[in-house]
Amino acid sequence: MKKLLLRSSILLFFANSFAQNYHGVAYYASQTQMKDIKISSSDMDPAMQEKLAESMKKAFEKTFVLSFNNFESVYQEEEKLEAPSPGSNGMKIQVGFSGGIKSKLYKNFKTKTYTTDRDIFGKEFLISDSLEHFKWEILEGQKKIGNYTCYKAQITIPVTSQDLKDFEEFKKKQQEGKTNLFTLNEPKEQIIEAWYTLDIPVSNGPNKYWGLPGLILELHEGNTTYLCSKIILNPEEKIEIKAPKEGKKVNQKEFDKIQEKKLKSMTNEDGVIEIRMN
Repeated sequence: MKKLLLRSSILLFFANSFAQNYHGVAYYASQTQMKDIKISSSDMDPAMQEKLAESMKKAFEKTFVLSFNNFESVYQEEEKLEAPSPGSNGMKIQVGFSGGIKSKLYKNFKTKTYTTDRDIFGKEFLISDSLEHFKWEILEGQKKIGNYTCYKAQITIPVTSQDLKDFEEFKKKQQEGKTNLFTLNEPKEQIIEAWYTLDIPVSNGPNKYWGLPGLILELHEGNTTYLCSKIILNPEEKIEIKAPKEGKKVNQKEFDKIQEKKLKSMTNEDGVIEIRMN
């Protein structure tokens, strides 16, 4: 009965949200645990491996800004001045194959589309495609995040045939004695967990996620957690929401093929991507 009442309330809030004008800015801090990524290499001593792991961990600690209204939004990394890190011995790790601080993700809920700009080694692409439809399951349970009451929801992502194929190729290379810098774990079903608030009935959230009857304030995606640290709701100053426009126009499938081709061109005969550290 509680679940039925909760879902009825959700539908009511979802309907009422379009009768009010909401706009604001939400800040999300992201952190990624490195527990499923193992670094091993005969060319690196334990101290260097530890420094590499720490550099990767810091590279995944970011702050993102979501500027939104009822029907559209822009999501991007917050630009900050990078502080010098003494004692790093010149080691700098760039994590991420495309995107970056200037990359924007624009979502339009009227047209059910998104637009984002990505960069592959200096070549800019403008990707436009349909928003992914997420099959959210509303669960029992609630908690407070700041001053907002939040409710729990989740998506179940099954293991794909491509995931299994990649893992089988990795095991084959291991058996042949070919080494990799990173160890690939056996793929498992993934649960995306979200906590959203009906106090801000805007169907939006960090990164690509949307489709719940309230703003997502906390999200767990694999080893990465997004937590909303600050919300400015209905400010007097107008919020500018504009889709990116620069770059070669492609859809998501076309871009994925281009990215995969470039990634393969960077690997050696053993299928290993070499990382150079200055």
